[in-house]
Amino acid sequence: MLTKVKIPLPDLTSSILTLDDTALDSDQLENLIKFCPTKEEADLLKVSDLRNCLNIVNSAAEEVRNSVKLKRIMQTILCLGNALNRGTARGSAVGFRLDSLLKLSETRSRNNKMTLMHYLCKVLDEKLPELLEFPKDLVSLEASTKIQLKFLAEEMQSISKGLEKVLQELAASENDGPVSETFCLTLKEFLGFAESEVRSLALLYSSVGRNADALSLYFGEDPARCTFEQVVSTLLNFVRMFVRAHEENRKQLELEKKKAQKEAEDEKMQVGTPAMKSEHPITTVYHCYHVVEECHL
Repeated sequence: MLTKVKIPLPDLTSSILTLDDTALDSDQLENLIKFCPTKEEADLLKVSDLRNCLNIVNSAAEEVRNSVKLKRIMQTILCLGNALNRGTARGSAVGFRLDSLLKLSETRSRNNKMTLMHYLCKVLDEKLPELLEFPKDLVSLEASTKIQLKFLAEEMQSISKGLEKVLQELAASENDGPVSETFCLTLKEFLGFAESEVRSLALLYSSVGRNADALSLYFGEDPARCTFEQVVSTLLNFVRMFVRAHEENRKQLELEKKKAQKEAEDEKMQVGTPAMKSEHPITTVYHCYHVVEECHL
């Protein structure tokens, strides 16, 4: 890169230290601009912005814990589980493991036509339709699943170390004499902002740690065994399965309505048509059963 600028390194260093904006001509500046981040690279840096990521984690944790609709759905799931297990040792549970949410789509009725997730959506649609909109309470959930707390900790540590290096650079430059005077003044102004920003980030990072642990505890899980990443991943998968099951229920209901409408129209046509003897009479048998009794864990 420096070979394209064609200026001795000591002179370039001196120009930087004195913040001399006349040291480079337009061609040299254009060569330097070529090494600037692309728009895509700049956008990528914005996605990985530490403060933004910390805020997403905090928002996701608060949204989950403050969602009354999600809480009521969890209560409904517990009631369904106890109903299914009535008469067994698991029939009077006061709670369930978070990962059990993902098993709702695996638990099927004996006729294999409906899962417990479909039945949950059916019950809510009929009895508590306002709860079906609970995913709207969790606007930060999906974004939070793309964040690893380990990487946030590493970035926080890197920023703190970077601030220490700037302080060391300032201390060293103050011994350079007049050549670094302008540089030192500018660096001090920067540090006035940077130190405040790092302190703010450190406080925000501390709150993230507390909220992440509180989210696991909210579901009765041990934060050491069920991490924040596991909690939000499980919840996001549950939301997706719930939405898919509800949509499938709606489509199935629409098909049944169309079928019933067609049968009604066919029956009207048959009423106006003389009866004909058939060697193979058609008999329609209706079966009614309670889905909860048909399901099994």
